[in-house]
Amino acid sequence: MAARNTKTHVKTSAKMSDTLFHKSSGNIFTDMGIPTHEAAFLRVRAQLMVELIRVIRSRKLTQVAAGKLFAISQPRVSDILRGKIDRFSIDALVDMLALAGLQVQVTTKAFRKVA
Repeated sequence: MAARNTKTHVKTSAKMSDTLFHKSSGNIFTDMGIPTHEAAFLRVRAQLMVELIRVIRSRKLTQVAAGKLFAISQPRVSDILRGKIDRFSIDALVDMLALAGLQVQVTTKAFRKVA
């Protein structure tokens, strides 16, 4: 049985060595081919959603309790936990973080376009 696992591992490793890797731009959405301006919005929304999920988990909130804290319904909390990024605006996510007692700060940085 150990020999089978070794062979499988060797095959997997061989396949991986044939795979080309590209340096990330730092924004997964840009790397997926989404236009830069849209990717920037998606990245911000994703970061805000991650913070909301951290609040829910760190405070050990139920979805109902999180909904009360964020002034949204339980199904909307479920959408956050499932990463349904398209269902939330940046404004709504910032509002929810503020209701949870967090302050959102925005920073900018120059980026180099990856060829």
